[in-house]
Amino acid sequence: MTDYAMLLKESGLKATFQRMNILNVVDKHGHMSVEAIYEEVTKVHPSLSLATIYKNIILMQESAILVEVPIAGRKSKYELAKEDHMHLICTKCGEVEDKMCLDKTDAIFHQLTEEEHFKLNKRQVNLYGVCEACQTQKAS
Repeated sequence: MTDYAMLLKESGLKATFQRMNILNVVDKHGHMSVEAIYEEVTKVHPSLSLATIYKNIILMQESAILVEVPIAGRKSKYELAKEDHMHLICTKCGEVEDKMCLDKTDAIFHQLTEEEHFKLNKRQVNLYGVCEACQTQKAS
């Protein structure tokens, strides 16, 4: 289990109950929209406003605790910052699945950035398609 208080402290943020709760919900569910985070957090703290959730998500994103996962044609989702990885994003249901980068993909990124004299700091690769569950539904 992640120590959210330590994570916040190391990033220079206070470990407020709002932030701790947001991190717990996102960690538990993986990739979530702001509205889904709000819905889950208010089950425990019904007095929290959507504005408070937005404000804290933006602050934690700026502090590199949370990462925005932009999804074409849909609202962005957020996840806890972790090792670089790829996202498989279903264009039907909007589900996001993490996949670790392979040695082959790392080699391609390295070659491309080297050829372009581009210093790569971080990467986020989003692959769009239809997940297995949605393919199965369509076939039924």
